Amino acid sequence: MSADTLILGMTKQEIVEKYFDTVYRLALSQTKNKADAEDITQDVFLRFVQNSKPFSSHEHIKAWLIRVTVNRTRSLFTSSWHKKTEALTEEIPFDSPEKSDVYYAVLDLPQKYRAVIHLFYYEDMSVAEIGNVLKRNESTVKSQLHRARELLKSKLKGEYDFV
Repeated sequence: MSADTLILGMTKQEIVEKYFDTVYRLALSQTKNKADAEDITQDVFLRFVQNSKPFSSHEHIKAWLIRVTVNRTRSLFTSSWHKKTEALTEEIPFDSPEKSDVYYAVLDLPQKYRAVIHLFYYEDMSVAEIGNVLKRNESTVKSQLHRARELLKSKLKGEYDFV
């Protein structure tokens, strides 16, 4: 299947352009490392371009891309190479200190909480959609969101009035 093949009225190239930021931001929020996020993003879209299975809707494509990103991130963390290396620290510039503090507080969360926070707040997905994509019960997603919010609240308490 070539990149010019139409899927639901869009070429694969158009789909890659449409969902690139979503996949990259999710990979970055999970890995906390730009290089790993770029590698995962590239791998996800390579798998998408090589995929020959049909998609039923644009939501199906987005869910498939998110699921592959999460799975690819998990496989990175379980690889022996990753366990034997140490990541370089990276400083990401922010417009305001509030954004920086919240971003780093989210990065300090355990991976399962980072995923649900990212999908809920940054990708505007509903609890049901997150449950479908991550293959978790809605009640599990709600619990993870609640716990993540509580962890963020305790980390940011006293620094900002809106917490």
